[in-house]
Amino acid sequence: MEDYLQGCRAALQESRPLHVVLGNEACDLDSMVSALALAFYLAKTTEAEEVFVPVLNINRSELPLRGDNVFFLQKINIPESLLIFRDEIDLHALHQAGQLTLILVDHHVLPKGDAALEEAVAEVLDHRPVEHQHCPPCHVSVELVGSCATLVTERILQGAPEILDRQTAALLHGTIILDCVNMDLKVGKATPKDSKYVEKLESLFPDLPKRNDIFDSLQKAKFDVSGLSTEQMLRKDQKTISRQGTKVAISAIYMDLEAFLQRSGLIADLHAFCQAHNCDVLVTMTIFFNTHNEPVRQLAIFCPHATLRMKICGVLERSHSPSLKLTPAPSTHPHLQAYLQGNTQVSRKKLLPLLQEALSAYFDSMKIPSGQPETEGVCREQADKELDRAGNSLVPGLSQDEEEPPLPPTPMNSLVDECPLDQGLPKLSAEVIFEKCSQISLSQSTAASLSKK
Repeated sequence: MEDYLQGCRAALQESRPLHVVLGNEACDLDSMVSALALAFYLAKTTEAEEVFVPVLNINRSELPLRGDNVFFLQKINIPESLLIFRDEIDLHALHQAGQLTLILVDHHVLPKGDAALEEAVAEVLDHRPVEHQHCPPCHVSVELVGSCATLVTERILQGAPEILDRQTAALLHGTIILDCVNMDLKVGKATPKDSKYVEKLESLFPDLPKRNDIFDSLQKAKFDVSGLSTEQMLRKDQKTISRQGTKVAISAIYMDLEAFLQRSGLIADLHAFCQAHNCDVLVTMTIFFNTHNEPVRQLAIFCPHATLRMKICGVLERSHSPSLKLTPAPSTHPHLQAYLQGNTQVSRKKLLPLLQEALSAYFDSMKIPSGQPETEGVCREQADKELDRAGNSLVPGLSQDEEEPPLPPTPMNSLVDECPLDQGLPKLSAEVIFEKCSQISLSQSTAASLSKK
């Protein structure tokens, strides 16, 4: 794999037709590994002198935000310098020159900005239901499995098993295990095909890491924010709502609020973030487990505009549907209000309607028409559906919650609108895992109390 990737970078320096294997805009581990492995397979099995190049569908600067990707590349000994990112290749220029053939993996709908590239798409390999109104008119291979890497593994083992080296096998093996939550039957993410190909990889390469070990290490890497700057932490899991030109950013951060507030130069970083992203308010929801393995959520509202900050804090403090059970926490800065959140079942998705209510109350008090709320980063129709669900689903049980991979936004074909099964098997995100663990912890505590009685 490493030698192959070195050749790919060299190919970019030449003026020649390219077959680009492109993952989705989320560039999660499944998308990245599927693109790398499928391009590797196609390059090894094509007799003609065609060049197959995997492209990660994010800018290089975004990779550090994907901790599990970075960790796994290091573990498998693939240098990041060998990877090709979206800002390092001009797909539109290649297409206009008639030198681009596109293969989509782990998605099948191009975003509006890439609509012109659709006629260059020659093949699709995905594990989500096909949206016929959007899908390119080409060969489309779709099967509802837990991980797209499973389908790539199947393609390799059925087509040319002799090309599979341990490095590529380890990439596929770890990715399927992470996507399928360690093949846990109780979670229900893994399909028989996922299990079949994990077992095949393990039989071919008996020295692959134990499932528990690789799953635990990848999960830990996904939550790890220790190497990120404050700006990166805020962008890693961010959503934005706006009303009448007033924008509120809501970021999920996986660490203790006290530790976050003690970061050097924090207030300057928060000011800089708001200025760079044109935000009037920044809400951070910190999420972690305490020493007793109990879930903890905390909130911080940063806003230099005192009236707006007080209005938001007032709405959140007085909310009864749902009740956040907020307790003010110490804060040394007048522009920042911190809280301990007693009700850990109120996730960021469930916080969105309250923030919309707060903006409405603020504009009502200013006698300014509130207008229609907008959500940044997804199409308007999708935003309306998400905000409607957020306002009407204030109960535990999240199919995908608020955490579609946030930077860049998940391709629209993988955003769940209705029943999760209507759109195929959902991805499990950090917030979903936290939510489920929180519910389990709550149910266990309740059961223990009843048994004592």
